[in-house]
Amino acid sequence: MHQFLLYICKFFQDNGVSKCYFEDYAKANIASHHIHKTKAEHRHAIFLLAKSIASALAAHSDVVPEKCIGDLERLVERSKRDIW
Repeated sequence: MHQFLLYICKFFQDNGVSKCYFEDYAKANIASHHIHKTKAEHRHAIFLLAKSIASALAAHSDVVPEKCIGDLERLVERSKRDIW
């Protein structure tokens, strides 16, 4: 799942979507190939990517409801607590 979401992220960036949507993911420093990272860290990265993709979609169309982004933000915060 992590790698799949990265493919979507790359597709967005290759098609003009700003990298600013994906800054939180980049700051987390958890790549899909980091096998030494914990399951909780990868889960957090997946939620960060999902929130970033949803935010980018919402900014460029009306496909994603704001409630969805809020729900993903709560999942990001909860998964962050599981790491630390």
